[in-house]
Amino acid sequence: MDLFGGASLDALRIFTWIVPVVVALGAGFLLRRSFHWIALGAVLFFAGLNAAAGIYVLNHFSDSRWSPEGMAQLSAPSLSETPLVGDSLVPLDSVLEGVVGGVNDFRAFQQALPVTLDFLAVSGWALLVSVPLVILAAALSFLAARRRKAEASKYRATVDSLKDELEQIKRQIAAGYPTSTILSAEEDVIDAGPRSTSRG
Repeated sequence: MDLFGGASLDALRIFTWIVPVVVALGAGFLLRRSFHWIALGAVLFFAGLNAAAGIYVLNHFSDSRWSPEGMAQLSAPSLSETPLVGDSLVPLDSVLEGVVGGVNDFRAFQQALPVTLDFLAVSGWALLVSVPLVILAAALSFLAARRRKAEASKYRATVDSLKDELEQIKRQIAAGYPTSTILSAEEDVIDAGPRSTSRG
């Protein structure tokens, strides 16, 4: 399937810009997180599309879409129509047509090569931009992982503390102390803790 078939050069360039933007917006709307990875993916997708467009132009270099308007194809004169000696020159017609066809292909390649290099240059710049994006995305992911780990550690510490307090209460209840006495005794200890007496 020819994905770019029938598309003009300007449409091809617009296509390589619009599609990554649409994909990035769609991914950001659906995921609603990890925007740094979405941005990196969009840049890499943009680079890949431009590289694919450059390869497409190079593989279809004879297409008139890459040639400036008014550039006509060369045509070989027919030597077989030459008076008197035309019949003997018939074999040269095919040779001459092959030579002219090669010249036309070379001219078409000359016209398509700058277009291909433009796409590949944009792809290269996108890859260059992706390098700091990779570093930034990795750093943000590392910081987010450390924050989640710290929150998990804090949560586990709180749970362990509550478990210890619950075990102490269970042991004291099993020993025959009423819960209200235990709680009031703990409150008295807590209230008396920070007080200090000064002696003259």
